[in-house]
Amino acid sequence: MWYVYILKCSDNTLYTGATNDVDRRVKDHNRKKGGSYTRARLPVTLIYKETLPDKSAALKREARIKSFSRVKKLELVAMRSQIPSNS
Repeated sequence: MWYVYILKCSDNTLYTGATNDVDRRVKDHNRKKGGSYTRARLPVTLIYKETLPDKSAALKREARIKSFSRVKKLELVAMRSQIPSNS
């Protein structure tokens, strides 16, 4: 499985990425081993995670989400948080 994730940075900006291990990747970001964007905006907090079947699908979805406005990204986060975890 692959994942697309959104992080909220300490300066309230958003960062979108893709990985096959979200927990490890968030820890990497917070250890200054993530992207240069997040290194200057620590700590980061995971606010969104989406599961995808493979790397190709995750990278395509990441690119799509990165094209969203901040408002649209926050709407995506809010919409996902309203979905029960057992569905």
